[in-house]
Amino acid sequence: MDKIREGMRSFLRLEPPQSLQINIQERLDYQANAIKNRLWYRGDSNELEQLYQQIADGNMRRMFWASRSTPGMEMRKIHTGLPSIIVDTLSGIVANNLSTITFSSQAYTDLWEEVEQENRFKKLLQRTLKEVLYIGDGAWKISIDPQISDLPIVEFFPGDRVDYTMKRGRVTEIIFKSPVKAPGGGLYELREVYGLNYVHYELYRDGKPRELTEVEGLADLVPIVFGSESDRYIMAVPVQFFPSGRWEGRGQSIFDRKIENFDALDEAWSQWMDALRAGRTKTYIPDKLIPRDPNNGQLRRPNAFDDRFISTASDMAQGAENKIQTEQPAIPHDSYVATYATALDQCLQGLISPSTLGIDMKKLDNAEAQREKEKVTLYTRASIVEPLQEDLKRLAETVLKVAYEMRGQGAPTDIEADVAFGDYANPSFESQVETVGKAKTQGIMSLEASVDELYGDSRDEAWKQQEVARLKAEQGLVEMEEPAVNLDQAAPGSNLLTG
Repeated sequence: MDKIREGMRSFLRLEPPQSLQINIQERLDYQANAIKNRLWYRGDSNELEQLYQQIADGNMRRMFWASRSTPGMEMRKIHTGLPSIIVDTLSGIVANNLSTITFSSQAYTDLWEEVEQENRFKKLLQRTLKEVLYIGDGAWKISIDPQISDLPIVEFFPGDRVDYTMKRGRVTEIIFKSPVKAPGGGLYELREVYGLNYVHYELYRDGKPRELTEVEGLADLVPIVFGSESDRYIMAVPVQFFPSGRWEGRGQSIFDRKIENFDALDEAWSQWMDALRAGRTKTYIPDKLIPRDPNNGQLRRPNAFDDRFISTASDMAQGAENKIQTEQPAIPHDSYVATYATALDQCLQGLISPSTLGIDMKKLDNAEAQREKEKVTLYTRASIVEPLQEDLKRLAETVLKVAYEMRGQGAPTDIEADVAFGDYANPSFESQVETVGKAKTQGIMSLEASVDELYGDSRDEAWKQQEVARLKAEQGLVEMEEPAVNLDQAAPGSNLLTG
């Protein structure tokens, strides 16, 4: 029995798994990836081909834009421009839906409106949205320059010109990098380090620190300290919509998971157009039937616009007939359409609805069906608006603190901003009336709530109250004040209810 037990122990013994080491070599760092995404947004086919033929390695060498045609069989490479269209559409949807940025104090609201007008904030916000979407992240920098403006100056730096210093998952420093050309030649890099209650400047050349005095105009930059120990803040606000899974603390571009799909779409479209060009109608004319020049009797050359043809030798065989022949190669149009549609679906999947881009799916859809098709766009918009509201709130509060610092009054601690966005792809007014009317009829919604739900932000509160009063008057609902009883005049011990 002991031997059997020992045998069973040996049989059931589990060996721990051996540790496995996996080495993955990344081809692009964050800066190079940002450059790649920027070129995709620019949408120049010549630039894309140059980019991929320089960075192509591994599986990337088999991509359409990295491939090289066989001499004599060159094909025109066409870029559809879809990436930039997606970014421009999404940024326009979000920027145009920004309603207001308000504060608890009217003085703060008025000051923010001055700053907003001074910095042309609507245009700045649209540029911010575009670059954050295709680069991945960025940061707003708040500067003080009395020679330009008496108010804080708000600038945006995309992610490829920004670095962050992180401690315990929080940003403690934001480093803005700007190229500077020296008058005598040479390129420097100015780094503006924005930290908690301080700003200082560093100059680098070829990765080595240099003195600010080496470049004319930078010697006036001096470190500044602001704020107080009780209220520490950075005069900059990072912007990020989607966290990156490759670089800790950085943002992810909407292009990062779609680049190969965009490449496949360009390939499908380019092949289709190449087949269309190769499938042109060809006309073969025997030389006896070619028109001749009446002046010298020479064969007339074909005109590329109206009478292109290919000259052939006349057939001298017995019984042969010289006639004009026209050939039109068959182009598999349905196959190309299916391939293009599938590639387009892969590019838009999980990102934006085709109807948002103006791609007509069915012209007979009603408003509810159109809204269903916009759901993907609604989800993406919600993923952008939610973090953007928090970032805009921090920006507005920081800008007002800096404005009060510039006035020498000290940064207030009670600034609280409220950022409101309007609705997108909301249902039609007729469907809203039908839905709200049913809820009101069934007694699950009050008159005040129905008016507020029906008109939303399109009317102010004063108009809504007047509308409620008008509806009550039309429906015969008259509000009367309750009779008041003067308890001081009542006799002691008397019962007011029974008299």
